[in-house]
Amino acid sequence: MSGDIPATVIVMTRNEAANITACLACLDRFAQVLVVDSHSEDGTDSLAKAAGAEILPFRWNGLYPKKKQWSLSHPRVRHDWVLFIDADERVPPALAEEIAVLLRGESRHDAFFIDSRPVWLGRTLRFGTPYRKIALLRRDRVRFPTCDDLHITRMWEVEGHYQPVADGSVGRLCAFMLHDDAKPPAAWFDRHNRYSDWEAGLSRYAARGQQVRLAGERGWRRRAKHLVASLPCRPLLAFLHAYIWCLGFLDGRAGLHHALARAFYYWSIDLKRDWLATRDAASQMDRSGAGDRYDQPALVLSVASPARVLTSSNVRRRMDSSGIR
Repeated sequence: MSGDIPATVIVMTRNEAANITACLACLDRFAQVLVVDSHSEDGTDSLAKAAGAEILPFRWNGLYPKKKQWSLSHPRVRHDWVLFIDADERVPPALAEEIAVLLRGESRHDAFFIDSRPVWLGRTLRFGTPYRKIALLRRDRVRFPTCDDLHITRMWEVEGHYQPVADGSVGRLCAFMLHDDAKPPAAWFDRHNRYSDWEAGLSRYAARGQQVRLAGERGWRRRAKHLVASLPCRPLLAFLHAYIWCLGFLDGRAGLHHALARAFYYWSIDLKRDWLATRDAASQMDRSGAGDRYDQPALVLSVASPARVLTSSNVRRRMDSSGIR
């Protein structure tokens, strides 16, 4: 590819055969398109080559730098400006044109936030909670710093949900990307199950008083996130924010599913965080010899409640339905 926009697009891939062709089809205006592929087993690299992209193999060694910073520093990147996108993201013509106009002049910013609109059930959502990330940046003035997360279970090769750090100011583009994943809903659940493991792991170490450094989480943003994370009703707040406050209900059934998915994601994080805290407390009791690890659950189950009448073995044998496990 040799388009008129003097920038390198870096596409992160791993088994993205369902998405890569559509992703690359909208990047023909960029001078270089580099697909950084983590040894896909579904033919992603072959499809990318057929579309005219360069392939850069990547295998994570379990340390830093991770995939984005490794790609940003690689000598095969030919341009100062880099656009990071995922295989399930699309660059509409309006966004490509805005970037082209921007790079014809001298930018006073070192990086730019780009909004992303999700596509659910074939519908581009106009409302609901917006997604925003730093995706266009100068490679010599922006970096993905080390985050203390290698100790978290099920860690993966790409930098987590935090923003890179720019030496100078960060602007925001007007046009938006599309987030249009062609994979089935099971892929969404798999991906967010891993994300929620990471989020819960960070919360666990923060609760222990251990410092976890996340780029971009400073000042009021960090304080606001910590405040919201401590609220017991965070999943409900996430739903109301997306569906009511941000007018997600105007997107119909797709907007409802999107708002519910956000609530489910935050519920998953909170459940895993609380489960880890309970396990840590039980382990600490074992080490201290303060009591048997089963004493606390047994005490809770011994407390009488109206619901306990319905959970007795005799009642369960007479009921047709079963509970959620």
